[in-house]
Amino acid sequence: MRSEAEMMRLILSVAENLPQVDAVALEGSRMNQQAPLDIFQDFDVVYLVNDKEALLAERSWLQAFGPVLIQQTPEESELFPATLGERFTFLMLFEDGNRIDLTLCPYSELPVLLEDDPFIKVLWDPKEVMPQFPAPSDAKFWLQKPTQGVFEDCCNEFWWVTTYVVKGLCRQELMYATDHLYTICQEELLRMLSWQVGLTTGWNQSLGKNYKYLTKQLDEETNRQLFAMRNFTSYENIWQSLVLTQKLFDKVARNNAAKLGYQYDDQTVAKVLAYTHKWYNNQESIQRGASE
Repeated sequence: MRSEAEMMRLILSVAENLPQVDAVALEGSRMNQQAPLDIFQDFDVVYLVNDKEALLAERSWLQAFGPVLIQQTPEESELFPATLGERFTFLMLFEDGNRIDLTLCPYSELPVLLEDDPFIKVLWDPKEVMPQFPAPSDAKFWLQKPTQGVFEDCCNEFWWVTTYVVKGLCRQELMYATDHLYTICQEELLRMLSWQVGLTTGWNQSLGKNYKYLTKQLDEETNRQLFAMRNFTSYENIWQSLVLTQKLFDKVARNNAAKLGYQYDDQTVAKVLAYTHKWYNNQESIQRGASE
């Protein structure tokens, strides 16, 4: 696997040999002092270009980066359309394990470049065309203390959607049930747990994309429950996951509400829990009816 120094020299060398590239910058986790360093970190590279179309029309210059294992070009995707305006990205995982996310950025996109990623450092700018960027900071991604309204919306969404999970289980629609449980209910649980972290250790921190640093902030028992509730390997396990998810959400939400001085809708929670347990206790008769 090529070293970081080798990759950086290669990134600059390719740019220097392309007349369409006027400057090079590095963004992303490598510019974030809080992000752990490992061999899986991407090289998030920006080429400021004066002629993007020429680089797209003739792409042989990409071969200089080495043999590619797999790549994506989001701006050319029909199923997953990109959202970067006039920018164009080559996402490249190479056979040696290195990965470069290379963005071709026209001058017109410079004003929004920093808005998308505050971690950016100019590496090469012979024409001095790059703006002065502030020091990299993860403040944009810090935890946000919820308002009463945001807290209530989180709780309402969680308890409302758990009834969809119950419905799916009663109908034996396990894909429907687990999709709502995992992508909505447990997502709101992670949001609630992130607020617990903010209340406990402060708001001026980031838990990373998809809450990837959250588990480091939680106690051993909470982490055990978090992963136990992702066991969807059987009908019974999905029910148990729902019950455990509700139990943990209720516990954390109550504690957060008390610390924040917010109202918590105990009446609705009690009714939804009763609704869940009513149908859970009737699951044998439900299964029997479905098989008849």
